[in-house]
Amino acid sequence: QVQLVESGGGLVQPGESLGLSCAASGRIFSIEIKGWYRQAPGKQRELVATITSGAKTNYADSVKGRFTISGDNAKNTVYLQMNSLKPEDTAVYYCYAIAAVIPTRVRYQYWGQGTQVTVSS
Repeated sequence: QVQLVESGGGLVQPGESLGLSCAASGRIFSIEIKGWYRQAPGKQRELVATITSGAKTNYADSVKGRFTISGDNAKNTVYLQMNSLKPEDTAVYYCYAIAAVIPTRVRYQYWGQGTQVTVSS
């Protein structure tokens, strides 16, 4: 019903920046929350940042001051700007959304396929 496609992962050195984007498509009536989670090897998936349709943001303590989430409601897109990257930021980053679908307007959770971010010298 709804597809999330991420782009922008890659390999960077510590201290560098990287941007991720995620576009949602399909039978979307509205998206209430968009965001990013990440999962490092051997660890559970964890929240990185979320943004509501009203632009209210929420960040994990580990990324506050370094990462910025933004969204474009008209384009059903969410972005994550990651600055001052650290090796511990290395993970697969997953786009996430809670969307109401056409025609029922029932809300579901959706996940993207994930994009690898590696921070290493």
